[in-house]
This record gives sequence, structure tokens and C-alpha cells, in this order.
Amino acid sequence: MKSAHRLLLVHAHPDDETINNGATMAKYVAEGAHVTLVTCTRGEEGEVLVPELSHYAASETDQLGQHRETELADAMSALGVTDFRFLGAPEKKWRDSGMMGTDPNNRSDVFWNADLDEAAAVLVKIILEIRPQVMVTYDEIGGYGHPDHIQAHRVAMRAAELAADPGHNAGDSWNIEKIYWNITPRSVIEEGMTKMKEFGSDFFGTDNIDDLPFVKPDELVTALIDGSAHIDKKMAAMRAHPTQIALDGPFFALSNNLGSEIWGHEYYTLVKGTKCEPFDDQGRESDLFSGILQP
Repeated sequence: MKSAHRLLLVHAHPDDETINNGATMAKYVAEGAHVTLVTCTRGEEGEVLVPELSHYAASETDQLGQHRETELADAMSALGVTDFRFLGAPEKKWRDSGMMGTDPNNRSDVFWNADLDEAAAVLVKIILEIRPQVMVTYDEIGGYGHPDHIQAHRVAMRAAELAADPGHNAGDSWNIEKIYWNITPRSVIEEGMTKMKEFGSDFFGTDNIDDLPFVKPDELVTALIDGSAHIDKKMAAMRAHPTQIALDGPFFALSNNLGSEIWGHEYYTLVKGTKCEPFDDQGRESDLFSGILQP
């Protein structure tokens, strides 16, 4: 059954969307919402985890970005998302900036060095086209400090501001009613680390939760989306990103050791709009569209 709900997600690289929001995306697609994904770069500087594909790396043939386009398409097919775009395509491509403090940061064509208002103006056009009631992106540090994640946050928030200004858009405007940032609560990571230690493994190369910059206090969580019914779709989408997500790495180890439900729960902080029922037993929203009336 088709609904009038429209969700926009703004991410930095292919695979970010599935890790952070795969279950959420699949849930809302299944409910008939229009889900739009905007990816800001093709992830050209990513580390290639599959040895037989290592020649795609930026240090070799520099074809990883093209390959990750196909991975993203496969992941979106698994989730049922048909509207996915690269920011600026086909006219302009912003390149992956690499990790903070690395040489790629200095290239003129990387997303980190994009003019904020120029990039935001491209996203404004998409906002005015699809008119989303809800937008999801990163917090001010991009979750963990990657330049492209930080820039995606800046561009998304600036575009939402400009889209709402009819003076900026020749009389047209659209106000996104609710904006959420992705969040990873401390309690979830603590549970994961404890279980991984029981199986003799560390968690993303560390056994100290304070070494993980993306971990946030639980009290910052204002919404929990239960996409457990769609966990198989999220797992399939994660497998569609083999250059970035190792099948024997911590993501799938967590699924095996904690049960797949760990990837079915996705957490958010509401930064614009009103928190509305329905709430769970901890007072968190259970629907990103709560309080939004369908026309």
C-alpha cells in the first residue's frame, strides 16, 4: 500500500547507508513510503577488503569508485530502494576525501573541499523535487570524524535551510518537518564488545569503548526504529558491499554472536521537529514520521 510519506537520507559513501539505516529504509519501503538516498561521493579512497579486487584501489587503477557504484545498486536492490542518486550526477562528481589528515584531503575535487553553498544548492533541487517530510543524516562530527561525513552533515543541514527559503528558490520552498541524525548508543556497543570478548575477538580493533568516537550517550537517543522484520534485507545489502564490509569481520560476527536483531534496531536523535507518539517503554519515538499527517 502506497503512502504519502517521503524519506530523504544523505550519506557520504556507498555502504554508509546500509550500516546506519538499512533496516529503516527497508521498513519504510515495505510500508509504501518513498525513500530517496543521496550519496555524496563514490568512496574512491576506501580500503579494499577483498584481495582479488585490490587492483581497484586508488593507489593502483583507481577504479574503486566505479565498482562501488555497482555495489550500491546491488544493496539498494536488496532493500527495495529505487530512488538513489549521487550528489551532482551526472554533471558533477565530488571525490572521496580520504581519512582526516591524509593526502587526498588536499585535492581540489574532493568533497571535503566542495563549496558548501554550491553543494547544498544541488541537494536543494532534490529536496524541492521529492519534498521529503523527514531527512536523516550525520551529526556535526559525521559520527566519527571522517571529512566526507562532516561535509555531508553540513551540506544536508544547509540544504534544508535553503530549501525552506522561498527567496532563495524563485518563490518555491519546502520545509522538512523532521530531521534526525544517526546515533550509536553506548549500551548497544557495550553489549557488542562484551559478547565479542566472550568469543575471543576484539571490536573494530579495540577492547576499550572510549576509543570509539562514534559511541554516544544513550540519553541522546530520541527514536528507535525496529526493522527486525527486514533484517534479512539489511544483511543482503551489507553483503552487497564486499569491498568495504568483510564477511568474516565484526559486522557479521556480531550477527552470529548476538543474533541478527542487533542490526534490526537503528537509533536516531531528533534535531528538528516535534517528538511525537507512539513511544516505546523508554520514551523514544518508534516512527520517524510520527506527528506528520498524510495529505
